[in-house]
Amino acid sequence: MSLLAGKYKNLCVVGDDDQSIYKFRGANIKNILNFEKVFPEALVIKLEQNYRSTGTILDAANAVIRNNYGRKDKTLWTKNPMGEKVVFHSFETGVEEACYVANSIKKQIENGGSYNDHAVLYRTNAQSRLFEEQFVAANIPYKIVGGVNFYSRKEIKDLLAYLKTIDSARDDLALRRIINVPKRGIGLTTVNKIAESAAARDIGFYEALESLDFIPGMVRSEAKIHTFVSTIEYFKSLLPRLSLFDLMKEVIEATGYMDEIHKEEEEVARTRSENIDELLSKIASYEEACQVAGEEVTLSGFLTEVALVADIDSLDESLDYVVLMTLHGAKGLEFPHVYMAGMEDGLFPSFMNITSDDPDELEEERRLCYVGITRAKKRLTLSSANRRMLRGEMHFFKPSRFVEEIPKELLELAGIQIRPSKEEEERVKTSDFSKAKEVFKSQVFSHKKQPRQFTVNSGKTLDYQVGDRVSHSKMGEGIVLEINEGGRDFEVTVNFHNGGVKKMFSSFAKLVKI
Repeated sequence: MSLLAGKYKNLCVVGDDDQSIYKFRGANIKNILNFEKVFPEALVIKLEQNYRSTGTILDAANAVIRNNYGRKDKTLWTKNPMGEKVVFHSFETGVEEACYVANSIKKQIENGGSYNDHAVLYRTNAQSRLFEEQFVAANIPYKIVGGVNFYSRKEIKDLLAYLKTIDSARDDLALRRIINVPKRGIGLTTVNKIAESAAARDIGFYEALESLDFIPGMVRSEAKIHTFVSTIEYFKSLLPRLSLFDLMKEVIEATGYMDEIHKEEEEVARTRSENIDELLSKIASYEEACQVAGEEVTLSGFLTEVALVADIDSLDESLDYVVLMTLHGAKGLEFPHVYMAGMEDGLFPSFMNITSDDPDELEEERRLCYVGITRAKKRLTLSSANRRMLRGEMHFFKPSRFVEEIPKELLELAGIQIRPSKEEEERVKTSDFSKAKEVFKSQVFSHKKQPRQFTVNSGKTLDYQVGDRVSHSKMGEGIVLEINEGGRDFEVTVNFHNGGVKKMFSSFAKLVKI
């Protein structure tokens, strides 16, 4: 560009450094930030007037993005009215969050609104699952934009096909889907021969796999097919002894499914891994719900529940529907009412970006938040969950630091302390996490507190207690669940956001209270 524009100096560029959110695809924000260094005679014209959003939404966006150092100074303004305050809801669980969004949209429709006035934005594709299930239950039409419905994603369909085969080998489509997934050297020609033999003998595909002697030309593939059948029979033998959650983990491990995923491009592998983690969370939630209701946990029951959502076809483009999409996918779009879900430290911004040694990583996340906020025209609702199921384990979170960066006078704090049901309350009373949860409710805006190192005095006192947020040099942030005194040391149990529940001795752990 320097060579092309060097003679006549007639180069014109347009860009917004505050919306540079594709670093992972190779985008370099320095192309904008250093432009005047490369072209020192450039005239800079700031386009700061916004025609889309209310004054309140713009003030919130300006307040958040102002915390970034790597940006050109500018402030969006508008002639539009100030409008409603930005609503922030803090829920106990991700399920409550999704249920609230569904009910809120229903109320808007009852008051004469349209489904396509509403968009639900989230950080990762895996987060769509809870909203899809709640929308199906509430009969709300929706469309995943820039992605595929959760249960239609390749890795989810593959793993569900394994479960269907384990539950009942009569589903020929499921069998044919996984017979060579991951790759086992069983080609399409072999599969077609088996299918033809099964049809000719009026038996199922799996029965044909068990009787290869009746199929000519199977010598080269016989050993591979026997191995596959033995693997399925092994999984079936585990069904009475393992929980569905552990069975799914064994399927993933024994088949080497994750090894195949890790061969993919890094961003694709990460997204698919997140989706598999979300499927494990779904299984764990199903088992927990059955136990609370006193119902039997069965593989058939789980597959039936999943089918209620999985079998819904993609919606017609001409229909009125709610849009579900990632924050990255929302760039350039606008909606009257935007819901930004999963606003939690550890999720958005992600734990990886919070703990990164590169400050640019967190600034990129903040720009992504800025993009999300400025998608809203009239109403913006932010929401978080105190605890969320990740890979089948319960993790605790505090609201995102990005929420804290919004001035309090612009926020309407709603539902910060959601009362659980009586059944949930009784269950919580017996939980090791109850004290930690109470602390979470009182820490909605507390992440800027300065950390301090604890000291052990004769093994009798600690500078933190049950319920406190602490940081570990390797494990990151977590919540203290339990402290047991033993001699001159303490055994501390911590639920780490990115590593689950761990026990450690205080003198070696070097935990820092936050």
